[in-house]
Amino acid sequence: MSWLSVLARWFKPTIAKEIGVRQLAELKFLAVDLELTSLDVNDAHITSIGWVEGSLNRINVSSSEYRVIRTRKSLGQSPVIHGLTRDIVDDGEAIEAYAKKLSSLVSNYIWVFHNAALDLKVLNRVYRKLNLSPITIVYFDTLQLALYELNKQHQVLPSNSATLSACMKRAQLPEFHAHNALDDAFATLQLCYFQLSALGAGYNTRLSDLLHTGAIKSYTLGENH
Repeated sequence: MSWLSVLARWFKPTIAKEIGVRQLAELKFLAVDLELTSLDVNDAHITSIGWVEGSLNRINVSSSEYRVIRTRKSLGQSPVIHGLTRDIVDDGEAIEAYAKKLSSLVSNYIWVFHNAALDLKVLNRVYRKLNLSPITIVYFDTLQLALYELNKQHQVLPSNSATLSACMKRAQLPEFHAHNALDDAFATLQLCYFQLSALGAGYNTRLSDLLHTGAIKSYTLGENH
C-alpha cells in the first residue's frame, strides 16, 4: 500500500466530492433523536426514537415517527428524565424494524442531530448487532454548529450553553418539551433551519460551502469504527 493510500484512509474528506456539490434545495432533511438509558456510548440502549422529515425551511408533520423501544437493560435515569418506566418500555417495540426504515431514508437525505456523535455511535452498535447492511449518511450536527458559533464569542464556554434547550432559547424559537424523542426531533430541525439561515445559507447553497463549520460530515452505520 502506497503512502498516499495510507493518507487517504486517515484523512478522507468529511463528505464525498459528488455529495458536496449538492444544493440544499435538492435535499430532504431528516431530524432524528434517540432517548437513551445512559450517555455512555458503550453502555447506552435506546428507549425511544423519534424523527421527522422536511425540506429547507419546511417541516412535513405527517412524516413524523415516534416509538418506544423495548430493552431489558437497566433503564438508568430514563424513568425520571424521559418518563419511560419499566412497564412502558416492556410494551415497546423491537428496534430492528425502525433501523431498517431509517436505512430507506438515505438517498437525497441529510440527517440532522443535536449531538450526532452520541446518537450515531449508538445506532452503529444496533446496526452491527443486527447485522444490517452498512449505509453511509450525510448529517448536519446542530450541536457542532452551536459550538462553532459560541467559540467565536467566548474563550470559555458558559455551562450548558450548547444544550438543545439553550440553543432554542437563544434563537428565540418556540419552547418545547425536552427529553421526548419526537419533540426533540422537531426542535432540532427548527434549530437546523435557523442556524442555516443565520449563516446566510439558502436553496442554492452547496453542502461543501458549509464544511468549514465542522457541522456537515458523513458516517457509515454498520461498520467497525
